[in-house]
Order: sequence, then structure tokens, then C-alpha cells
Amino acid sequence: MKLKRVSSMRLIPISFLVAIFAGAIMLTLPISSADGTWTDFITALFTATTSVCVTGLTVVDTVSYWSSFGHVIILCLIQVGGFGIITVISMIMLLTQKKFSLGDRKMLQDSLNLQTDTGILKMLIKIFRGTLTVELLGAALYSIEFIPRFGIGKGIWVSVFTSISAFCNAGIDIIGTNSLGDFASNPLVLFVTMFLIVLGGLGYVVWFDLSANIRKGFERRFNPVQIFKRFGEHTKLVLTVTFSLIVIGWAVFFIAEFNNPATIGNMSLVDKVINSLFESITLRTAGFATFSQHAMTDFSCVICYVLMFVGGSPVGTAGGIKTVTFFLALMGIISYIRSDDAHVLFHRRVSDEALRKASVIVYVSAFTIIVLTLIIIATNPVNMEDALFEVISASATVGLTRDFTTTLNTVGRIIIIIAMYLGRIGPISMAIFFAGRPKKEKKCNYLEGKFFVG
Repeated sequence: MKLKRVSSMRLIPISFLVAIFAGAIMLTLPISSADGTWTDFITALFTATTSVCVTGLTVVDTVSYWSSFGHVIILCLIQVGGFGIITVISMIMLLTQKKFSLGDRKMLQDSLNLQTDTGILKMLIKIFRGTLTVELLGAALYSIEFIPRFGIGKGIWVSVFTSISAFCNAGIDIIGTNSLGDFASNPLVLFVTMFLIVLGGLGYVVWFDLSANIRKGFERRFNPVQIFKRFGEHTKLVLTVTFSLIVIGWAVFFIAEFNNPATIGNMSLVDKVINSLFESITLRTAGFATFSQHAMTDFSCVICYVLMFVGGSPVGTAGGIKTVTFFLALMGIISYIRSDDAHVLFHRRVSDEALRKASVIVYVSAFTIIVLTLIIIATNPVNMEDALFEVISASATVGLTRDFTTTLNTVGRIIIIIAMYLGRIGPISMAIFFAGRPKKEKKCNYLEGKFFVG
């Protein structure tokens, strides 16, 4: 059992590395670039990493630099990265009718960050079926706008690419050079994108709980409050924290940027409302933008740091420390201040192990961001505000930038590559490492020491 646990801890990060380097090698080939020349390895590695880690930061223009073949490779890397390498391999095994050993089930359980492997193969099928359904729906809705704009062939391709990228929270597009800036006044494109981002960020566990209980609620004619009460405690917490963060970010950006002509200041009132909402949602690890992040006010920039750091929710395509982790860490602080030993949410007790795990993830993630930011500042001509934004965006797999990514030197690009990789596998690896490890038998007990804290 110990060997299986160690192997899963190692195999998950290694599987992402293998996918990244395989993608990088393919992107270096002349067939992958628009001008038919070889691409330097660091540029290819950066692009493969941002695709597999579903981040969205780019050092070259995705539309013009890469060929159609390159775009296909990038899209495949995004889809694989969104699912998770182990999940994709497991689905291939399932389709080819390979038998799953206990070790295979444990590996899949760890990759999905679940607490049990009961019914995990059924859940795997539901994940793939649900993902493809949502992505096809998103592509169909996008095609209403993109087919008239780009023609049938390219319109369908752009719709599929954008839908997968949005659902996987990648933020990479093949529409133009300014992300979704040309669609800032297009409610259809913005609302479809927000719909896909939120669904991808909620997590698969929440999906299935929502669909099952909403269906039962309609059958039994329950009102919305009764339906909400039937949700699991995890779903209730995810929905509550997600809704709260979106609304807070929406209000902040609307007020702080209302008169800023470089962002939403020159938009109509309706567009200001929609674009403020879009900004609040895309910061939850999506990476699409309708206006320049560099032009935002300092107050908005600080709020961006917080929303990016928190990210989406567990067992989904989003990054960040996750909404549940953020809330449990905050709950631990409040409980200590109140001297309250009972940690209860929605009439369910929260274990001390869950609170400790949440605190560790927050501390390690914050420490990593600080160290990488200092290295970026030391090796690149950049101010602290832009460097911190870039590192948080990379480590939380957001993909937004204050027009800094393309100016990175080689050392800076390598640092951001590391940040994106750690951001994608870090929370997963830490959760596996700290979850349910067997305690070693104590050989001796030490006297309690006196340490003065605070």
C-alpha cells in the first residue's frame, strides 16, 4: 500500500511533465509554425506548459505564430491538461476494455483528488460525457456569432477551440491578438464564455450533485430553497463561496473602473455591468480578457491578486488554492480567535485534518509565489506590481497578464514555466501528500516545551 501511495504521488507530476515535453517537441517542428521554421525550445516549452497546465500566458501570438497543425496540438494539450493525464489514460483503458487493478483505481482516485474509489469508473464516464456535452453546447452557441464572422469552416473550428479553452479555464484563443477585446460589446460571446468558465471551475463533484438534486427537485416540485437544502455540504460551500467572490469582484471592478477610460470608462452602462462581471469571473483561472489588465487601477489590481490566488473549486479544471481551501483556512483562523473547537458547516463537522491541510496549501502556495516573484524582479526589468501579477496568474493557472509575458527574458520564461507547472500539480500533490497518511507509531513521548508565539 505504501508503494502504491508513493508511486501515485510521483506518477501524477511526472505524467504532466511527459505531456509537456512531448507537446514541446511537437511544437518545435516546422509544421507547427505558420512560417514553416523551427521554433526555439523555450518558446515551444512555454506554450506546451501553458496549454497542459491550462494557464493561457503566451510569449508569442497564438493566432499568427502557430500553424493549423500547431493549433490542433495546443488544443489537444489543453483538453488533456483539463482532464488530467491520469484521467485520460484511465478513459483510454476503459474504452479498450482493460481491467483496472486496485492500484489503477487508487491512482485515478488520487488524480481526481477524491476521498474514495467507490463508483469511480462510473464517475469517470460521467465526467467525460458531461465534459463533451458542455463543450459541444458551448461550441454550438459560439457558432451563432463566429460562423457569420469567419465563415463555416473557420467559424466551427474557432467555436470548438474557444469552447474547450473556456471550459478547461485555459484562456487561449485563436480569434485575435487582444483576446476577447473585440467582443466587449457582444453579450452572446461574453455570457457563453462566463457560463463555460463557471461550469469548469465548479468541479465535477458539484456538477453531479447539482444535476441529481435539481432533477429530483423538479420531479417533486420543490422550491429553490428546498432544492438547495438537499445539496451536499461540499456543493453548498462551493456555491456559496463562488457566488460571494463573483459578486464582490463584480461590484469592486464596476465601481473602481467606472470612470477609467482605459478599461470600461467609455463603455455604455450595460457594457460596464457585463464587462465588470466578466472580469470577476475570468480571474477565477480562465484568462480571457476584454480590456487591458495593465490599465486597471491599483485598487482593482490588488483585488485581482486575491481572486486569482483563490481560483476555482476542487475536482474541476480551475487552478488556484481553491474556494474550499480558502474558506477552511479562513475558518481555522476565525475559530482560533473565538477559541471555538467545534468546526461546523451546514450542520456537518469539519475535521481538524481538513483545516490543517487547507492551511498548509495556503502557506506553501503563498511562499512559492513570494520566492518566484523575487526571482522575476531580480532577473527582469519589471516593477513589483507587474511581477506579482504575472507570478500569481501563472501559479494559479489564470493566464492574464499586465502586458509583461512577451517581454520576459529566458530566465523569466523558465521561472513562469515552473510557476505554471507547480500551479497545476501543486495542490493535487499536496492534497495527496497530506491526506490520510498512516501515522508512525511513537517510540517515545517528549515533554512539552514552552514556546512563546505572537
